[in-house]
Amino acid sequence: MKQAEKKEEAQAEEEQQAEEMEIDGPTPIKALEEKGINAGDIKKLEEAGFHTVEAVAFTPKKHLVIVKGLSEAKVDKIIDACQKIVNLGFQTASTYFEKRQSMIHLSTGSQSLDQLLGGGIETGSITELFGEFRTGKTQICHTLCVTCQLPISKGGGEGMAMYIDCEGTFRPERLIPIAKRFGLDEQQVLDNVAYARAHNTDQQ
Repeated sequence: MKQAEKKEEAQAEEEQQAEEMEIDGPTPIKALEEKGINAGDIKKLEEAGFHTVEAVAFTPKKHLVIVKGLSEAKVDKIIDACQKIVNLGFQTASTYFEKRQSMIHLSTGSQSLDQLLGGGIETGSITELFGEFRTGKTQICHTLCVTCQLPISKGGGEGMAMYIDCEGTFRPERLIPIAKRFGLDEQQVLDNVAYARAHNTDQQ
């Protein structure tokens, strides 16, 4: 009886940890060590380009078995460990609804575009902008660098921005008039944007 209770407690603790990790964001792949995966196998995954538990959990098994140095048995063990950390099972709609309440929408600076997007750019997901040359894609990205710093009540996220520039089109001076438009301190806006120039896909 005690053994069954301990098993239930351990399972409940694992589920709670998985929920906490899901809220906090991607889980570093090193977390697999706590689930019995040795450091050598984790290093092999990192060398193959996997740096988070989620990245491994969302990858089909057929792609994992071709990682150099990992046998099918090891891959099965790794997948099992990932599933203990990342919740891939069913959940009630009410639970999912509660999780979505923590998401916010960042204003693009355009009311019409915000309406098309259902309130703006949704956090916790990927939004892709595509279109022809000189149609405003880069301008929207510059605007988002500013609007993400606005209070949540004004369509912001009260946060900071990270801009990875793969085309060399980022211009910090463009942020200044946008900051003025939204009544934010120009210097503070610039300080809250982390910028990096990526010259190839490896750097990205």
